[in-house]
Amino acid sequence: MEPAAVLAFAAVAFTLVVVPGPDWAFVLAAGTHDRVVAPAVGGLMAGYALITLLVAAGVGPLVAGLPLALTGLTVAGAGYLIHLGVRTLRGTGRVGDVDAYAVTASSPARYFVRGVGVSALNPKGLLIFLSVLPQFTRSAGGWPPPAQLAALGGVFVLIVALFYLPLGYAADRILGVRPRVARITTYVAGTAMVLVGVALLVERLVEAAR
Repeated sequence: MEPAAVLAFAAVAFTLVVVPGPDWAFVLAAGTHDRVVAPAVGGLMAGYALITLLVAAGVGPLVAGLPLALTGLTVAGAGYLIHLGVRTLRGTGRVGDVDAYAVTASSPARYFVRGVGVSALNPKGLLIFLSVLPQFTRSAGGWPPPAQLAALGGVFVLIVALFYLPLGYAADRILGVRPRVARITTYVAGTAMVLVGVALLVERLVEAAR
């Protein structure tokens, strides 16, 4: 693969990962509650790895070629994101109390399963893999397109690990002893989820009106 394409995708992926959203809230909640950061982040990684496999197998181009299916996914994902954002904003203001992610899971294995669900149903992640990822493949490259998609997906999963592991381990030490910072972080995450969800709906409506 062309190193320039990989680096360009890595830059885009990093900017999307650092924007607060469902993954943020889940990792912060896990870090401030039971200190099960590794299973939680591992679940997120597994969810994105699963999406990578589906896209590399050809599901991504298939869905992208069906406007109604893509619209349905976008609307469902945006609605889910707005729902989580509203629940976050209506919470007590403590990251660990965001019940939308069932952070009171009784075992690390359940945190892992929750993480898979959060990332697999994250509309931002789905859109990245369905629409952004294919743009960085090169037909003239030495690797076949499925291999390129798998490699780029692996880059995204690696960035998820490198960002969310430190974030989760720092949550208990920073947010757990600073309630005001925790409330601000929660409100930012909730607001970001609502805004992203609304933006996705507006964008889809504009495209449908054309």
